[in-house]
Amino acid sequence: MYGVAKRLPEIEKFGLANQIRRAAVSLTSNIAEGHGRYHYLDQIRFTLHSRGSLEELLDDLNVCEDEQYLLGQKIGSLKEDGWRVRQLLDGYIRYLRQQSADSGSVVREDSPAYDEDIDDSRFSIYDSQ
Repeated sequence: MYGVAKRLPEIEKFGLANQIRRAAVSLTSNIAEGHGRYHYLDQIRFTLHSRGSLEELLDDLNVCEDEQYLLGQKIGSLKEDGWRVRQLLDGYIRYLRQQSADSGSVVREDSPAYDEDIDDSRFSIYDSQ
């Protein structure tokens, strides 16, 4: 989608192009932020935000098509990719909802990396503030 934003006419550089870049970053950032939460309901909420950003991107493609900023073939291909991402997000949301129902709301990590004692003494300067 960044490539699409780069190909837009100058008049769209601060409007549609900016919106496309922000929505694309929001999509992946929300997935990452949700993954960093240890609560299934938080993960679901952030993934739903990602899905909303994807819908924004698909609508932005409609604008590009209406204004003839891109070839219809390219837009069609990007929309197909978008719908595939939508299916993946929906499947991930279903998975998270099932995990939440089966095991309560808390995500548990059993990785050995998390079992080690962490030396957080370097952060002690923040304790006094």
